[in-house]
Amino acid sequence: MKTEIKFLQGINPKPAIIAGIIGAGIPLSWLSFIILTKEELFETWMLIPLTFIPIGGVLGGLFFYLMGFIWFPTGGKKLAAIVFSVLIYFITIWISAVLAFSITGHWD
Repeated sequence: MKTEIKFLQGINPKPAIIAGIIGAGIPLSWLSFIILTKEELFETWMLIPLTFIPIGGVLGGLFFYLMGFIWFPTGGKKLAAIVFSVLIYFITIWISAVLAFSITGHWD
Protein backbone atom coordinates (compact mmCIF):
# COMPACT_ATOMS: atom_id res chain seq x y z
CA MET A 1 0.00 0.00 0.00
CA LYS A 2 1.54 3.30 -1.13
CA THR A 3 0.60 6.33 0.91
CA GLU A 4 1.95 9.82 1.34
CA ILE A 5 0.85 10.04 4.98
CA LYS A 6 3.98 9.33 7.00
CA PHE A 7 2.46 7.67 10.09
CA LEU A 8 0.37 5.31 7.92
CA GLN A 9 3.27 3.99 5.85
CA GLY A 10 3.94 0.29 6.25
CA ILE A 11 0.40 -0.75 7.14
CA ASN A 12 -0.64 -4.08 5.68
CA PRO A 13 -4.43 -4.34 5.35
CA LYS A 14 -4.72 -8.04 6.23
CA PRO A 15 -3.04 -7.88 9.69
CA ALA A 16 -4.88 -4.64 10.45
CA ILE A 17 -8.23 -6.26 9.66
CA ILE A 18 -7.30 -9.31 11.74
CA ALA A 19 -6.36 -7.05 14.67
CA GLY A 20 -9.70 -5.26 14.35
CA ILE A 21 -11.63 -8.55 14.24
CA ILE A 22 -9.82 -9.84 17.31
CA GLY A 23 -10.37 -6.50 19.04
CA ALA A 24 -14.10 -6.72 18.35
CA GLY A 25 -14.37 -10.45 19.02
CA ILE A 26 -13.22 -10.28 22.63
CA PRO A 27 -15.95 -7.93 23.93
CA LEU A 28 -18.56 -9.44 21.61
CA SER A 29 -17.92 -12.93 22.97
CA TRP A 30 -18.11 -11.68 26.56
CA LEU A 31 -21.33 -9.80 25.88
CA SER A 32 -22.85 -12.83 24.17
CA PHE A 33 -21.88 -15.01 27.13
CA ILE A 34 -23.44 -12.57 29.60
CA ILE A 35 -26.64 -12.24 27.57
CA LEU A 36 -27.00 -15.99 27.06
CA THR A 37 -26.56 -16.74 30.76
CA LYS A 38 -29.23 -14.26 31.83
CA GLU A 39 -32.50 -15.71 33.00
CA GLU A 40 -34.64 -13.48 30.83
CA LEU A 41 -34.69 -13.50 27.05
CA PHE A 42 -32.93 -11.14 24.69
CA GLU A 43 -34.40 -7.64 24.65
CA THR A 44 -34.18 -5.09 21.86
CA TRP A 45 -32.25 -2.51 23.91
CA MET A 46 -29.34 -4.98 24.04
CA LEU A 47 -28.64 -4.38 20.34
CA ILE A 48 -27.04 -1.00 21.04
CA PRO A 49 -24.39 -2.35 23.45
CA LEU A 50 -23.86 -5.32 21.12
CA THR A 51 -22.89 -2.90 18.34
CA PHE A 52 -21.19 0.00 20.16
CA ILE A 53 -18.89 -2.01 22.43
CA PRO A 54 -17.38 -4.15 19.63
CA ILE A 55 -16.84 -0.94 17.62
CA GLY A 56 -14.75 0.32 20.53
CA GLY A 57 -12.94 -3.02 20.45
CA VAL A 58 -12.18 -2.57 16.75
CA LEU A 59 -10.70 0.86 17.39
CA GLY A 60 -8.66 -0.45 20.31
CA GLY A 61 -7.43 -3.43 18.29
CA LEU A 62 -6.36 -1.21 15.41
CA PHE A 63 -4.54 1.11 17.82
CA PHE A 64 -2.79 -1.92 19.32
CA TYR A 65 -1.70 -3.07 15.87
CA LEU A 66 -0.41 0.37 14.92
CA MET A 67 1.47 0.95 18.17
CA GLY A 68 2.99 -2.50 18.56
CA PHE A 69 3.76 -3.48 15.00
CA ILE A 70 3.98 -0.36 12.83
CA TRP A 71 5.10 2.66 14.87
CA PHE A 72 7.34 0.87 17.42
CA PRO A 73 8.29 -2.51 15.86
CA THR A 74 11.42 -3.30 17.90
CA GLY A 75 13.29 -2.63 21.09
CA GLY A 76 12.26 -1.45 24.50
CA LYS A 77 9.82 1.05 23.03
CA LYS A 78 7.76 -1.85 21.68
CA LEU A 79 7.10 -3.19 25.18
CA ALA A 80 6.04 0.23 26.40
CA ALA A 81 3.87 0.69 23.31
CA ILE A 82 2.15 -2.67 23.84
CA VAL A 83 1.46 -1.95 27.52
CA PHE A 84 0.14 1.50 26.66
CA SER A 85 -2.01 0.20 23.79
CA VAL A 86 -3.53 -2.53 25.99
CA LEU A 87 -4.50 0.20 28.44
CA ILE A 88 -6.01 2.24 25.60
CA TYR A 89 -7.84 -0.87 24.35
CA PHE A 90 -9.62 -1.32 27.68
CA ILE A 91 -10.33 2.40 27.90
CA THR A 92 -11.99 2.40 24.46
CA ILE A 93 -14.11 -0.58 25.46
CA TRP A 94 -15.06 1.16 28.72
CA ILE A 95 -15.95 4.43 26.98
CA SER A 96 -18.01 2.64 24.32
CA ALA A 97 -19.82 0.68 27.06
CA VAL A 98 -20.61 3.88 28.95
CA LEU A 99 -21.87 5.47 25.74
CA ALA A 100 -23.99 2.46 24.78
CA PHE A 101 -25.55 2.02 28.21
CA SER A 102 -26.18 5.73 28.64
CA ILE A 103 -28.01 5.80 25.29
CA THR A 104 -30.25 2.93 26.41
CA GLY A 105 -30.77 4.44 29.86
CA HIS A 106 -29.17 1.55 31.76
CA TRP A 107 -26.14 3.48 33.05
CA ASP A 108 -26.76 4.80 36.55
